[in-house]
Amino acid sequence: MEPSNNKYPASSKLFILTGLLLLSVGMMFGLIGMLQYLIPGFLKQYLSFEKIRPLHVSSVVFWIIFGAIGSVINYVQQYTGRVIYSQRLVNIQWALFVGTTILILVSYCLGMFGGREYWEFPPVLALPIIAGWLLFSFNVIKSMPTFRHQPVYVWMWLTGVVFFLFTFLESYLWVFPSFRNNIVNDMTIQWKSYGSMVGAWNMLIYGCSIYLMEKISGDKNYGHSTIAFALYFTGLFNLMFNWGHHIYTLPSHHFIQYISYAVSMTELGILGRILWKWKSSLSDAKKHFHYIAFRFLVAADWWIFLSLLLAIMMSIPGVNLYTHGTHITVAHTMGTTIGINTFLVLAIAFDILHVNCFGAVPYTKYFNKAYWLANISLFVFWIALILVGIEKAKWQMGANRIPFSSMMHQIHPLFYFVFASGLMLATALLVIIYPMIKHQLECYSSQKSSHVKSV
Repeated sequence: MEPSNNKYPASSKLFILTGLLLLSVGMMFGLIGMLQYLIPGFLKQYLSFEKIRPLHVSSVVFWIIFGAIGSVINYVQQYTGRVIYSQRLVNIQWALFVGTTILILVSYCLGMFGGREYWEFPPVLALPIIAGWLLFSFNVIKSMPTFRHQPVYVWMWLTGVVFFLFTFLESYLWVFPSFRNNIVNDMTIQWKSYGSMVGAWNMLIYGCSIYLMEKISGDKNYGHSTIAFALYFTGLFNLMFNWGHHIYTLPSHHFIQYISYAVSMTELGILGRILWKWKSSLSDAKKHFHYIAFRFLVAADWWIFLSLLLAIMMSIPGVNLYTHGTHITVAHTMGTTIGINTFLVLAIAFDILHVNCFGAVPYTKYFNKAYWLANISLFVFWIALILVGIEKAKWQMGANRIPFSSMMHQIHPLFYFVFASGLMLATALLVIIYPMIKHQLECYSSQKSSHVKSV
């Protein structure tokens, strides 16, 4: 296994750095959206809530996608010990994704919509995403010298690239009238495709996480272990079937809901056990060797536990009837998106970006404080959203409902906790990621200047 990534092209770092910038932008839009809860009409003339919400969601989703792509490209090269099959295709894909992301965000700012949840932009902008993902899939598959006796993370990468493309295409079936004209089928396919799509990028991220754990421990047998493959097959089963808990409120077949209820919690449980067992087996020397990456893996493990508890509750049909469409769902999304996906990708990013041209890691001075602030503020943020969701659930299922505006006025104080904790969380994450971005840009500038002087 290749311990360093110095000899490989920096294209994977471009994906990760672009993702970090999108995370920063997404947090800014998220804070504006929370302010609009506190100050009705805030920036309504320029960025109303119907614009802010997709700006926030798309920025964060693309942060995860860019981060996952960059992580896979880098680790594929490290694992195989050779450069990716086609560097040119990587560069084309990056240009396609960056250009499309900019067009998507601009279209939201201009009020140009036409899509569905997650992908609210005009459908034509999905075409370059499909083209870029085809290039990514081709590159990953062609970079593998063989498919025999591969560790679990290789199969996770291959499964993730194939299923993301499948579910992304599936999410656009609504453009055909035969699907769009039946509202139950339309909503079922939409919610199914989104749930499976999350499972697909989880495959990419979890695969990279297992590779990183194997890299830190130095145990090359870890990727071939029984529990690692148990996570893979459970994740694959979840990807295919656990979306059913999203459609409890639709008049669909009950056997789909029963299957999804049975499998919806298993993936996180196995991933949590892998992380817990792995970190307890490491010596202090190995922990400190990848100190920052290790800390984020530990944080993700705790958030897996918390998210699993909430997921179990939400997957009970009787409880789901109350929680569906409330801020409890938002809390679950924030816990998994930030506490699990973002923390795991940050762990991978620190591992990949720590190799630098100055021979030192420049971002450790304020890391400890920012790390703890991020986790504590995320927990407060998560609890505050759950409390807001409980109040809304009581309102929407109550026998004598007061007007919606009155209900929102009653829970208005809770939104101050949501905003304050969200602001602290964003501040902590910016303190963590800003030095990474700054240092990599300085490194790139230094290398470019040296190249020009040598010419």
